[in-house]
Amino acid sequence: MNIRSLEPTVVWNHFEDLNNVPRPSKKEERVIAFMKEFGESNGLSTYVDPAGNVIIKKPASTGMENRQTVILQSHLDMVHQKNSDTDFDFNTQGINMLIDGDWVTADGTTLGADNGMGVAAIMSLLVSKDVSHPALEALFTIDEETGMTGAFELEKNILDGTILLNLDTEDDDEFSIGCAGGIDTNTSYDYQPVNTNDSDSAFEISVTGLKGGHSGMDIHLERGNANKIMNRLVASLEKFDVRISSIDGGSLRNAIPRESFAKIVVDNKNIADKLNEEIQVIKHEFSISDANLAVSFKEVSTPENSMSIADTKKVIQSIRAVQNGVYKMSMAIAGLVETSSSLARVIVGNGSFQTQSLQRSSVESSKTDIAKTVGSSFLMIGANVEHTGSYPGWAPNPNSEILEIMVPLYKEMYNDQPRVQACHAGLECGILNERYPGLDMISFGPTIKNPHSPDEKVHIGSVKKFWELLLEVLVRIPKKN
Repeated sequence: MNIRSLEPTVVWNHFEDLNNVPRPSKKEERVIAFMKEFGESNGLSTYVDPAGNVIIKKPASTGMENRQTVILQSHLDMVHQKNSDTDFDFNTQGINMLIDGDWVTADGTTLGADNGMGVAAIMSLLVSKDVSHPALEALFTIDEETGMTGAFELEKNILDGTILLNLDTEDDDEFSIGCAGGIDTNTSYDYQPVNTNDSDSAFEISVTGLKGGHSGMDIHLERGNANKIMNRLVASLEKFDVRISSIDGGSLRNAIPRESFAKIVVDNKNIADKLNEEIQVIKHEFSISDANLAVSFKEVSTPENSMSIADTKKVIQSIRAVQNGVYKMSMAIAGLVETSSSLARVIVGNGSFQTQSLQRSSVESSKTDIAKTVGSSFLMIGANVEHTGSYPGWAPNPNSEILEIMVPLYKEMYNDQPRVQACHAGLECGILNERYPGLDMISFGPTIKNPHSPDEKVHIGSVKKFWELLLEVLVRIPKKN
């Protein structure tokens, strides 16, 4: 069986068409052109705003003209992550998809189900001939994963809808009615490289095999952070006068870092016992959350220069001190992470030590507090700290009209109660609510596991369930006021 023969075929075919188009964040030109051609070729009103968002409008089907207009929203970009041993160019290649039992996954890369399944479902509605629906306004935003630029720059007078269905939630039994806001903390520290000695030895250390994942939705799972683990390994060698020559840890700001690679200089070669001891301790700690964690090291030729011992200690202590993981659980919603931080990127080399981290919170004041807390770890060594890309959360509305429609509908269709909750991820709903105050919003979608990592997969049966629910929701959209 191939992807295009899966049910519902209309959705899976659009998903495969979409996944044949390279669509990294900040480089969405090809997918914008693809969506524009899609809308126009189907005779639909199609508009690309100055930011690059694509808006496609479709009139109501016969008999549904008196219903409220619905905005269907998903983002076009996808997180690009691959395993280090996977030969793949996201800028030129389409995603290689595979069927693995009840799941669809990709061959060593992210799948793009986040948020490609939502995009594909909306495309399927736009081309439908026999689906009952009110007037639809499809909003395909750009750059959601690296700054939500599309949502921030969306024109204020282009949409008329009163209900917004965001199709970017990742459990098919969950309705999201709120989300966390976020802010980036970027730090930089310049150091003067020092020359190494002929008697020095150098080693490369590799941390690989971690699960990684979404730094919001997966942060509570206590998965290993490659940057923090690498720092522990380097710190264990302090008695050998360890000096950092280079570090390249993590990849994307919104993904839990899975890999880190470092080159260090020490004053003798006899570090194996100490490193192996620390490796065993760390692997034991993460034996449940990250059973495939792999740490290796090997001796290499000594580089011409490295950090000084003093600067190396500053790096070690700042990374050791920085908050990483869950910071606070919500007191308002049971089981919800309120505030967190993820140390996503650590780069050392050429006289510069840089970090990137992402703080999230459903409480604006707590978001500011955790960002300042993280920044202080680096301010204490004299680093420059910059907070950028702040975006608001989405406050839950328990009296939402669309929620009151969807909860009993779900129970009617599946003889079960959906989970209604806020999520610890950055949905665009908070920003869109600022652009269009008063929108009645809800988010739902199929089951997607391990987004933002090469282990990303979408459950086949849940796509069918999600599609059937979406069709029925549209039939029950209330009349215009």
